[in-house]
Amino acid sequence: MGVFVFLPLVLPLTAWPVARLAEHHLHPRMATWLLTGASAVLAVCSTLSLALLMVVGTAQLPGNPLPDGWSDPEVREAVPYDEVAGRIAIPALILVVASCARAAWRHRRVHRRAGRALEGLPATSVVVLPDASPYAYALPGRKSRARVLATSRARVLTKARGRVRGNVRARVRGKVRATGRATGGARDRVVVTTAMLATLTGPERRALFAHERAHLTARHHRFLLTVQLAARANPFLRPLRTAVTYTTERWADEEAATSVGSRRIVARAVGKAALISRGAPSVTLAGFAVIGPVPRRVAALLGPAPAARSWPSLFTGAGLAAWGAAAGTAASALSSANSAVTLFVILKAATPL
Repeated sequence: MGVFVFLPLVLPLTAWPVARLAEHHLHPRMATWLLTGASAVLAVCSTLSLALLMVVGTAQLPGNPLPDGWSDPEVREAVPYDEVAGRIAIPALILVVASCARAAWRHRRVHRRAGRALEGLPATSVVVLPDASPYAYALPGRKSRARVLATSRARVLTKARGRVRGNVRARVRGKVRATGRATGGARDRVVVTTAMLATLTGPERRALFAHERAHLTARHHRFLLTVQLAARANPFLRPLRTAVTYTTERWADEEAATSVGSRRIVARAVGKAALISRGAPSVTLAGFAVIGPVPRRVAALLGPAPAARSWPSLFTGAGLAAWGAAAGTAASALSSANSAVTLFVILKAATPL
């Protein structure tokens, strides 16, 4: 263990350069995956390090629930520890767990409230609300239920094609459609208000819908929730959270530009929506106009499409930053794993069965 147990707490700093450069030098899809993966691994490793510091540093405190063998002098000599760091790790770990639980609970609460607000409306993929406030956002459904439902529909129709004709087939299709309406809450939906639609032209509306569908198809809410939890676990990961908020929007922008066939139309729609929109109901639900990165998004859309490379060259600034972040993430994982295994082996030998 030793100093290695402290490394995962500060190694997220190695990802700051790539968080800065990935926004401009990597394809948004790749940048999103890279930053989210690094955030998740670094957050888990730093939380594990806090837990190890707490266990090792408080083993000799009176009233602790650990076995007596864990505080033997031989064990204390074999495992370097710091009682001050151990005491500090207790409230820090409690704060991390509470903060992450609160963020996850808030995400679930907002998602449920948004779903309840649409109850009673037709189970269509696009929901237009009569609201004077202009906003649009992607509301993901329960993917597992939707996937099961789609599979059951396909099986029913396949059997129906082989066995029935005419009116019987029509009745089967009618039952499938009725099932879809009954469980409409399980599907992905794009929510937009009449005020937002009134602001945009026909091509701009198509850009808006293509943008939000891209959010739903790529499950961007999962990326946003992951980096949100990671930033709660370690404040050094906040720049990565900000970067992923931008790259997910850029990813959806590029998909919308490909769908519509005009980057300028998407840029114009994003700019218009940003001037009047109030955004999504939660940071983990992707909205059409996130106020902060809008000028950069418009500028990127007015330029050439980004090159879809698998990995940046090492001889570029973005490549060096990406490899630096990968090395820092790997070092964090190895340090926390080494500390955990070392502690386990020593304490297992010192603890009687």
